Order: sequence, then structure tokens, then C-alpha cells
Amino acid sequence: MSTPADFYKNAIDLNRYSNSVAKRIINNYNDLMVDAIEQLQLLEGLPPTQKAARLRSVLGQLKASISQWAKSSTSLSIAELEELAGVEAGFVERQLRKALPAGMRDQVNEVVISPNFAEALVTVDPRQRGIVSLSDDLEAAVTGAPAALRVTIADGVTLTLPNGQVLKKAFEDLGERQTALFGQAVRNGLQQGETTESIVKRLKGRLQKGQPGSINQILAAGGQATIPADNQIRTLIRTSINQVANAASEKVFEANQEVTKKYKYSATLDGRTSAICRALDGTIHEYGKGPVPPQHFNCRSQIVPIVDYEGLGIEPPPEDERASASGLVPESTTYGQWLEDLPEKERKEILGPRFKYFDYLSKKIGPTDAIRRFVREDGSELTLAQLQRRYAEAAE
Repeated sequence: MSTPADFYKNAIDLNRYSNSVAKRIINNYNDLMVDAIEQLQLLEGLPPTQKAARLRSVLGQLKASISQWAKSSTSLSIAELEELAGVEAGFVERQLRKALPAGMRDQVNEVVISPNFAEALVTVDPRQRGIVSLSDDLEAAVTGAPAALRVTIADGVTLTLPNGQVLKKAFEDLGERQTALFGQAVRNGLQQGETTESIVKRLKGRLQKGQPGSINQILAAGGQATIPADNQIRTLIRTSINQVANAASEKVFEANQEVTKKYKYSATLDGRTSAICRALDGTIHEYGKGPVPPQHFNCRSQIVPIVDYEGLGIEPPPEDERASASGLVPESTTYGQWLEDLPEKERKEILGPRFKYFDYLSKKIGPTDAIRRFVREDGSELTLAQLQRRYAEAAE
């Protein structure tokens, strides 16, 4: 690619976008929990029988509220992921065009995102795949749409989270599990003679309804009733966004096999540098035949196309170099090293106001590990509208 650094910028953008989506879902969950926790204060001074009845009422209300939260979180995720698929498809189409001479850029095919792709991905059990695939085949036959250029319902059904679940079921299970744990924590506290005030403080921490701040600050303010769930929500959203982004990318590349026949698995921004991503990093595969991120929860790895210069009759860059936004650099250069060598103004543009934290980490642990840690800890946010606007401006 002529500007491979764009893929790394995209990884940072997606991380910040996932923070934005996760924060909305987390805030909704936390507000429900804070309401339930504060109702526990009404237990103080009640006789045992009334206290037990009141607790059952609180738990019943919480169960109903969390069930509705799971449904609304699923709907929000569908809407966001549907739009994201289109944004990412457009992004990688532009990257392919950049890799070609001006006179060949119209050879890049665009991919159409099915309106029900994200809904299938989030809600449909993979065991229903055969039914949905048939529906997709019929749609293509009726409309005459070239199936190879569509991200279809069937594509959504074949995608699951790393544990085999779909996001809808993950939200439902999380809600049921946390409701049960909440009730158990309260009962155990009361049986052990803990005061209501102590139980409330332990469950809520410093969290308030409508807690302000970044996603990291919100998580830090919580207590036993919110911190584990908030972290799981963040993981689910981050993983799902990575999944959709890579699915859209792979479909664009598959639709353009005259330009690119293979891809490279890139784990450069895998924040935890998992063993599986370390093993896959830099490996080359044919589309549809190799591993695609996410290979695990919190995976930030990407697939990067390898342009078929020989098949296109185009002179490729020297084998020991790769192109970057700042010119040709050695192939062995990592993104962290590339960032470290940029002028301060450009680092700030890419990393945002916390770029000095990257500089600090780079001096302490080296630029390659610094960017991984920076991305893992980055709590800044990008909305979908900001993401769309940023990429629209880049295309001009």
C-alpha cells in the first residue's frame, strides 16, 4: 500500500470509536445499578420479613430493567455496526485506489453492505446459518446484485465472538449474571451483619448516576456491582467493532482480486500482544482461506492487503522498503518507531492531546511497546459522525 500508516491510524480511530459506543452502553447499565443500590438504603431499620420482601421487590425491578437494557444495547449496537461496516468498506476501497496509478483506480470495485448484515451478526445464532444463506441467495437472484460485491446477511451470520456467542446473547447473559450476583452480594452482606451503608458503598464505589468523565474514569469510580460488567461491555464492543471492520475489509479485498489476491495479518496494535496474534503477525494468506481478527477478545489486529503488482504490471516498491505517509522506510520499521520519528505536530495530529504520554512511554519502554500500551490505555473517544467526517475529509 502507498500509505500503510493509514491502517494503523484506523486502528487507533476504531479503538476510540469503541470507547464512545461502549461508554453509552456502560452509562445506561451503571445508572440502572445505581438506582437499585440506592433503593437498598430503604432496607435500613426494617424488620427481617419486610426487609426480605423489599429486597425481592428491588431485585425484581432490577431484573426487568436489565432485561430491557440488554435489548436496547443490542439495538444500539446494530445501528452503530451497520454504519461502521459502510465506513470501513469505504476506507479500504480508498486505500486500494491509492495503491494504483491514477489511470487504474477505477478498477477498484465497491462493496454494498446489506441493510441486515449487522442485525444478523449481532442477533442470529450461527445454527440458523443455512436458512439465512438461502434468503440471501434468493435476494441476489431476484435483484441481480452480484453476490461477490455484497456484504450479505449470510456474512453476518457466519461471524461470532471468539467464544462462539453473538452479541445479543452476550448482553443477555451478562445482564442475568450481574443481576444474580447483585442479589447474592446483598444477601451475603446482610447475613454477615454488614450495614446497609457498607453494602451500598461496596457495590457502588464512588459512582453517581450520570457519572461524568472518560470511560476510564467512569470504570475507576465504580464498585463491585459495576466494574466487572463495565469491563466486559467494553471488551464486547471493542471486539465486535474489530470484527465488523475486518469483515468489511476482507469483503472489499475479495471483491478486488485483480488488485490484491493475498493479505497480511498485522498484530502491530494488538494491545495485549496475545500469543496467537504474535504467532500470526506478518503471516500471509489468501482471502477466505486464512485467519481473520478478532482471534480473541480485545483483539485489535488487522488484515492489510498485499497489492498484486506483478499481475497488474506495476513496478513494486523495493523489497526491503515499504511506503509510508512520510516516504519510504525500512520494511522492519514498526508503527511505534515511525511515530517516534515524526515531527511533534504530526504525532499530536495522530495521537491527540495525549501524544506526550506516548513520548514518555517511548523513552521508558521503547516506541513499539509504547504504542501498544498507549492504545490499550487510551480512553479518548470518537463518535461515528466524527469518524465519517474524518474519512470523508481524507478522501477529498
